[in-house]
Amino acid sequence: MRTGVRGLVVDGGAAATCTLALCFACLHVTALRSQLFTRLGGLTYSADPPVSYQTFYFDQQIDHFGFLENGTFKQRYLLSDKFWQRPDGPILFYTGNEGDITWFCNNTGFMWETAEELGAMLLFAEHRYYGESLPFGQDSYRDSKHLNYLTSEQALADFAVLIQNLKSTLPGALHSPVIAVGGSYGGMLSAWFRMKYPHVVVGALAASAPIWQFPGMVPCGDFYKIVTQDFARSGYNCDVNIRKSWKAIDNVTSTVSGLQWLSEEFSLCTALKNKLDVITFKNWLQETWVNLAMVDYPYEANFLQPLPPWPIQVVCKYLPYDSSVSNYQLLHGVSQAAKVYYNYSGSSSCLNTSQTATGSLGALGWFYQACTEMVMPMCTDGVQDMFEPEEWNFQAFSDECYTLFGVRPRADWAGTVYGGKEIAAHSNIIFSNGGLDPWSSGGVTYNITNSLISILIPDGAHHLDLRYSNDLDPPSVRAARALEVMHFKTWINNATEHSQTC
Repeated sequence: MRTGVRGLVVDGGAAATCTLALCFACLHVTALRSQLFTRLGGLTYSADPPVSYQTFYFDQQIDHFGFLENGTFKQRYLLSDKFWQRPDGPILFYTGNEGDITWFCNNTGFMWETAEELGAMLLFAEHRYYGESLPFGQDSYRDSKHLNYLTSEQALADFAVLIQNLKSTLPGALHSPVIAVGGSYGGMLSAWFRMKYPHVVVGALAASAPIWQFPGMVPCGDFYKIVTQDFARSGYNCDVNIRKSWKAIDNVTSTVSGLQWLSEEFSLCTALKNKLDVITFKNWLQETWVNLAMVDYPYEANFLQPLPPWPIQVVCKYLPYDSSVSNYQLLHGVSQAAKVYYNYSGSSSCLNTSQTATGSLGALGWFYQACTEMVMPMCTDGVQDMFEPEEWNFQAFSDECYTLFGVRPRADWAGTVYGGKEIAAHSNIIFSNGGLDPWSSGGVTYNITNSLISILIPDGAHHLDLRYSNDLDPPSVRAARALEVMHFKTWINNATEHSQTC
């Protein structure tokens, strides 16, 4: 076993200034209940090239690991064979994450662009309990009894069964090598899929996959440090002024007139009326800064919201103040900065503090997963980061989960079932991480073995490499994609040679 091997850095020059629903795992406990049902808006945005696929439904077991519950549900999957070279051409399989699979399909341009080069079929499988793949229909979220089958292990089993069925029923697919691809939580699933089902997939690309963002594996404060670094490098005093803004909010909202002023300054749809509203408002702002760090792309994009190129640089232009700035002037700058995220298009008449991202992401399902096996500690100290201090308190988090769902999280289960940092026995996994992405704090950022490979993208935000190529892409992400395709070809060739000798 070779550990500590330095990961490959794909450097496109000096790093420029610094996706998704994973972000909801890092909400502070005090905000968990109030934000649970409403953090996502109802709109989706897409300006990417149109894609063509067929939609199918597969009868999937509700429970793969027990024998009392023998019901089935319709798992949705999307298929495109436009470029597939029959027979035995490769299959690129997207391990669906916490949301509607069509949204991930339309936002994963790398797979569409790579399919033609590889002569590959594309499959996008929807994760159980998200989109249309509901094990109990409208009752799927009714209570914890119905949610009990929402686990990553069940989802991986769904993927394995689906692939094996399709390979045995689609003419020309029986010997097709399959490569798993995913980003964020989907990237975690991609890596774990290769680990757990190496006979089903010959390799995996795990983009922005924080497989080590679990108790005892990485410091709980690293995530917010990276967010802060993104703002610090993007404009004079930008992080300093955001750090100061929390106290300014407290001071201004200490009076009724201050609450009214702040509500009007931010063009809030619902006016702030009390301290609880202020707490909600501050959590909304915190999520806004985190989301900006995740989607700090070098071109106009609309992954979570319509945004300008390098949006944090644009945000920081409104926050260049020195130490003499007044509370009101500072918060005016913060309001203008927030509107870069929420109203870049100019179409919003007011800002809704109950929404921070696209409605295609499944907040409720992800909260349940965070309250069971996806326990990702987060903390802030207000010194090394630009946020108000809050320690990680597992017991408080567990109590909140019990109040919400009647279940308690198993803090160490992900490490037990997937190996934590002891994964050197596995093979053929690429871990790509962006230097601007806060989720890189829990990602694999060095080579573990010759076939457990780290690709670092200094200029990259959240799974930039999985997005469609763009003329404004930094050289580092172009090089990363080329390396990923090179490894894909090696895996495909090796699998084909093995199949021919068997």
